Amino acid sequence: MAGYKETPRQKMIAMMYLVLTAMLALNVSKQILDAFLIVNESMETTNENFSKKLDNSIAKFRIQYQLNPNKVGPFWEKAQKAQQLSEGLINYIDSIKYVVIMKTEDLKTMKEAKDLILRNAKKKDNFDRPTNFFIGSSHDGSAGESKRLRLRIEDYRAKMLDLVDPKYRGVIKIGFDTKGPFYDADGNKQNWEMHNFYHTIMTADVTILNKMKAEVYNAEFDVVNNLFTSVTAEDWKFDEIRAKVIPKSSYVFLGDEYQAEILVAAYDTKQNPDVRYVLGADTLLPGNFRNATPLEGTSGVVTLKLPGSSEGLKKFAGIIRVVSPLGDTMTFHFKDEFIVAKPGLTISPTKMNVFYIGVDNPVDISVPGGPERVVPTISVGRIHQEGKSWIVSDLPKTSKDAVINVSAVFSGKSKQMGNMTFRLKRVPDPIAKVAGKSEGNISKSLILASPFLMAEMPVEFDFDLKYQVTSFTFVTDVAGDIVTTRVQGGRLTPEIVKVIQNAKKNKRVWFEDINVKGPDGDRSIAPILLKIN
Repeated sequence: MAGYKETPRQKMIAMMYLVLTAMLALNVSKQILDAFLIVNESMETTNENFSKKLDNSIAKFRIQYQLNPNKVGPFWEKAQKAQQLSEGLINYIDSIKYVVIMKTEDLKTMKEAKDLILRNAKKKDNFDRPTNFFIGSSHDGSAGESKRLRLRIEDYRAKMLDLVDPKYRGVIKIGFDTKGPFYDADGNKQNWEMHNFYHTIMTADVTILNKMKAEVYNAEFDVVNNLFTSVTAEDWKFDEIRAKVIPKSSYVFLGDEYQAEILVAAYDTKQNPDVRYVLGADTLLPGNFRNATPLEGTSGVVTLKLPGSSEGLKKFAGIIRVVSPLGDTMTFHFKDEFIVAKPGLTISPTKMNVFYIGVDNPVDISVPGGPERVVPTISVGRIHQEGKSWIVSDLPKTSKDAVINVSAVFSGKSKQMGNMTFRLKRVPDPIAKVAGKSEGNISKSLILASPFLMAEMPVEFDFDLKYQVTSFTFVTDVAGDIVTTRVQGGRLTPEIVKVIQNAKKNKRVWFEDINVKGPDGDRSIAPILLKIN
């Protein structure tokens, strides 16, 4: 708006202009809005696809860096810097996108703006608030967010180009033309801010910002790929090249087959190596190479399949021959072994992998494949064999878990078979009972027929453990007063028996502070509350 006072005539002309604009909008705004919404949705899909494409490029770059960090390192560091610069600008573009949505739609939080689907926006054709946000009170956008956006873009463009070798900068597509020239519909010259954000509706602003995100992704993709290709194949040096055997499984069931990929690590995958192997050997002598079994492959990888026709430990050895970049034939030896066994099944409830402290814990350990010997070890406590079973004992009270590692001996060679972690728990408290009752109603005759406390393990506890009551306190009321009697041992004293004999119906008696002694030492257990009927 102008900074001077308007005359009544000027106000009338301005009002007529607004009415005319509104009438025009009624005729074309629906088609224009739909077009912007379609373009915006397409841009969002493009950005998602571009992001995934970038992730793949970075993943390939990372693999090469891991193979040769000394050579690839400088280029990898620049690629990571490009990622950081792009992520920073994208986050900034997203933030102002959500702010303009929030301000235009009268939303209270950024989350509401993020969750809003643009098609469902109520004020997607509003241009006053977006213009105020991007342009402000200035005539050139310098008082609004658009100037800050332009400065961020120009800084990003300069820093991204600095990452690229000067001789390649001319072919890098950074985009983001902020210099122009730009013109309005009447052919008048504009700056970048006014050209993009003056009197543009919110839907158009969101579309423009998403287009800028696409330009960021495109710039990052070009820079990262330029850095990647700068590490040429002839420049790469490897500290070590060796044959690798990558089995799908080292454990084969009887009737199945052993499968493994054999390849030369960090070598040219466009070349098919000459691979041969022999069974039952630790090495293949070069003189026997032509007599060995050949393997065919593609893209530098061959697949080895061996039948699991009999049980036991199987081994093989072979040679890979490949041609170096200089044309020399290079030879690499490989070998491996695997076990063939009948199918077996072990089902263990992981929530119940528990050893109890202070008792002997039986545990079954078996290894398929007919080993000569099974050798288990435990991280704490002791494990020893009794007959065909193993017993875990002497577990410390201070430990929370114990790990059993198992190795097995096949053909005189020890092989690690795996491990399992067990939680260590205290043996659950026994339950104190009088005449088989731990609570509720009980008759005098039952108590008098069995006048002592017994400690029994819970029904669901499978260990055969015995606990003996060493002391308890008997509590009752006599003429309204609480009377307690401390007793050593588990038998009811004559005084207690007399109280029970004289007790009236529904009289309550307690047995508390009950101490017991068992294989793991002394402990206190829960009290007993009985009602005499």
